Amino acid sequence: MSYYHSKIVSGEFDDVVNKVTEELKKEQFGVLTEIDFSGTLKKKIDVDIPKYKILGACNPAYAYKAYQEEGKIGTMLPCNVIVQQIGDNEVEVSAVNPVASMSSVENDLLFEVAVQVKAKLEHAVDAVN
Repeated sequence: MSYYHSKIVSGEFDDVVNKVTEELKKEQFGVLTEIDFSGTLKKKIDVDIPKYKILGACNPAYAYKAYQEEGKIGTMLPCNVIVQQIGDNEVEVSAVNPVASMSSVENDLLFEVAVQVKAKLEHAVDAVN
């Protein structure tokens, strides 16, 4: 089982970030955090990598369901979605697979929540054009 789901799209990096955010909204996810990973690496250790952002996405209803099943589930939230430049006018969008990431928690009810969140994240990624 892969720990992520991804898609490669053509477009400008910032435009793709905006499209990802919009598709996440359609699945009732908000972006709680946006980390400029490439910018941070440049600033902190003077390393250059292609543009790379980490979006911390949260669907409050599903986060609450997960919390009800596992009080410490916040250690695994929010769901990360990354947007990374992989070539000229080529950007990859990847979302965590919550089934894989939460498989270490032995809780069948939490597993069902993770399956539902996985489907919503995959739908959002697949909808990015």
